Amino acid sequence: QLQLVESGGGLVQDGGSLRLSCAASGFTMNYYVFGWFRQAPGKEREGVSCISSSGGSTNYADSVKGRFTISRDNAKNTVYLQLNSLKAEDTAVYYCAAVNRDFHGSNWCPSLDYGMDYWGKGTLVTVSS
Repeated sequence: QLQLVESGGGLVQDGGSLRLSCAASGFTMNYYVFGWFRQAPGKEREGVSCISSSGGSTNYADSVKGRFTISRDNAKNTVYLQLNSLKAEDTAVYYCAAVNRDFHGSNWCPSLDYGMDYWGKGTLVTVSS
Protein backbone atom coordinates (compact mmCIF):
# COMPACT_ATOMS: atom_id res chain seq x y z
CA GLN A 1 0.00 0.00 0.00
CA LEU A 2 1.42 3.33 -1.09
CA GLN A 3 1.95 5.63 1.87
CA LEU A 4 3.46 9.07 2.47
CA VAL A 5 4.31 10.18 5.99
CA GLU A 6 5.49 13.70 6.76
CA SER A 7 7.56 14.70 9.78
CA GLY A 8 9.69 17.58 10.99
CA GLY A 9 7.07 20.20 11.66
CA GLY A 10 6.99 22.20 14.85
CA LEU A 11 7.09 25.62 16.45
CA VAL A 12 9.83 27.97 15.33
CA GLN A 13 10.52 31.66 15.73
CA ASP A 14 10.36 34.15 12.92
CA GLY A 15 13.56 33.84 10.87
CA GLY A 16 14.17 30.28 11.97
CA SER A 17 14.54 27.06 9.99
CA LEU A 18 13.01 23.62 9.80
CA ARG A 19 13.52 20.58 7.62
CA LEU A 20 10.47 18.58 6.68
CA SER A 21 10.74 14.96 5.59
CA CYS A 22 8.36 12.81 3.60
CA ALA A 23 8.93 9.08 3.91
CA ALA A 24 7.49 7.04 1.06
CA SER A 25 6.63 3.36 1.24
CA GLY A 26 4.79 0.80 -0.84
CA PHE A 27 6.11 1.95 -4.21
CA THR A 28 9.27 2.77 -6.13
CA MET A 29 10.01 6.46 -5.82
CA ASN A 30 12.10 6.62 -8.98
CA TYR A 31 9.09 7.08 -11.27
CA TYR A 32 7.26 9.61 -9.16
CA VAL A 33 7.21 13.38 -9.06
CA PHE A 34 6.85 14.78 -5.57
CA GLY A 35 5.39 18.01 -4.35
CA TRP A 36 4.94 19.92 -1.13
CA PHE A 37 1.73 21.79 -0.49
CA ARG A 38 0.46 23.80 2.45
CA GLN A 39 -2.81 24.97 3.88
CA ALA A 40 -2.98 27.84 6.31
CA PRO A 41 -5.96 28.29 8.65
CA GLY A 42 -8.93 29.64 6.72
CA LYS A 43 -7.14 29.50 3.39
CA GLU A 44 -7.09 27.19 0.41
CA ARG A 45 -4.33 24.69 -0.09
CA GLU A 46 -1.49 26.01 -2.23
CA GLY A 47 1.43 24.41 -4.01
CA VAL A 48 4.82 25.18 -2.51
CA SER A 49 7.33 23.19 -4.51
CA CYS A 50 7.81 20.17 -6.75
CA ILE A 51 10.73 18.00 -7.74
CA SER A 52 11.04 15.78 -10.78
CA SER A 53 11.60 12.04 -10.54
CA SER A 54 15.28 12.48 -11.37
CA GLY A 55 15.68 15.37 -8.95
CA GLY A 56 17.04 17.45 -11.80
CA SER A 57 14.15 19.89 -12.01
CA THR A 58 12.41 21.82 -9.29
CA ASN A 59 9.70 24.45 -9.09
CA TYR A 60 8.76 26.87 -6.33
CA ALA A 61 5.94 29.20 -5.48
CA ASP A 62 7.02 32.84 -5.68
CA SER A 63 6.30 33.26 -1.98
CA VAL A 64 8.99 30.75 -0.99
CA LYS A 65 11.63 31.16 -3.71
CA GLY A 66 15.06 31.70 -2.24
CA ARG A 67 13.94 30.49 1.19
CA PHE A 68 12.76 26.90 0.70
CA THR A 69 14.65 24.05 -0.96
CA ILE A 70 13.18 20.74 -2.07
CA SER A 71 15.33 17.64 -2.47
CA ARG A 72 14.98 13.90 -2.67
CA ASP A 73 16.94 10.79 -1.81
CA ASN A 74 15.52 7.87 -3.74
CA ALA A 75 17.80 5.42 -1.96
CA LYS A 76 16.21 6.46 1.34
CA ASN A 77 12.71 6.77 -0.12
CA THR A 78 12.52 10.27 1.28
CA VAL A 79 11.76 13.75 0.02
CA TYR A 80 12.79 16.82 1.97
CA LEU A 81 11.77 20.44 2.21
CA GLN A 82 14.25 22.78 3.86
CA LEU A 83 12.51 25.86 5.20
CA ASN A 84 14.74 28.86 5.95
CA SER A 85 14.02 32.46 6.91
CA LEU A 86 10.58 31.46 8.08
CA LYS A 87 7.88 34.05 8.42
CA ALA A 88 4.59 34.08 10.30
CA GLU A 89 2.75 33.71 6.98
CA ASP A 90 4.46 30.37 6.44
CA THR A 91 2.39 28.92 9.28
CA ALA A 92 0.38 26.05 7.81
CA VAL A 93 -0.06 22.32 7.61
CA TYR A 94 2.44 21.06 5.07
CA TYR A 95 1.55 18.08 2.92
CA CYS A 96 3.68 15.82 0.78
CA ALA A 97 2.16 14.45 -2.42
CA ALA A 98 3.20 12.29 -5.35
CA VAL A 99 2.17 11.53 -8.90
CA ASN A 100 3.54 9.00 -11.37
CA ARG A 101 5.40 10.72 -14.19
CA ASP A 102 3.87 8.28 -16.70
CA PHE A 103 5.12 9.14 -20.19
CA HIS A 104 6.80 12.36 -19.10
CA GLY A 105 10.57 12.53 -18.93
CA SER A 106 12.55 12.17 -15.76
CA ASN A 107 13.00 15.97 -15.52
CA TRP A 108 9.32 16.73 -15.72
CA CYS A 109 8.09 18.94 -12.90
CA PRO A 110 4.50 20.12 -13.41
CA SER A 111 2.91 23.37 -12.40
CA LEU A 112 2.04 23.63 -8.74
CA ASP A 113 -1.68 23.28 -9.41
CA TYR A 114 -1.22 19.91 -11.11
CA GLY A 115 -3.33 17.13 -9.67
CA MET A 116 -1.42 14.74 -7.42
CA ASP A 117 -2.51 11.16 -6.84
CA TYR A 118 -1.17 10.37 -3.39
CA TRP A 119 -1.12 12.49 -0.26
CA GLY A 120 0.27 12.35 3.25
CA LYS A 121 -1.63 13.50 6.30
CA GLY A 122 0.48 16.58 6.86
CA THR A 123 2.76 18.12 9.45
CA LEU A 124 2.09 21.42 11.19
CA VAL A 125 4.56 24.28 10.96
CA THR A 126 3.94 27.21 13.27
CA VAL A 127 6.07 30.34 13.02
CA SER A 128 5.84 32.73 15.93
CA SER A 129 6.48 36.41 15.34
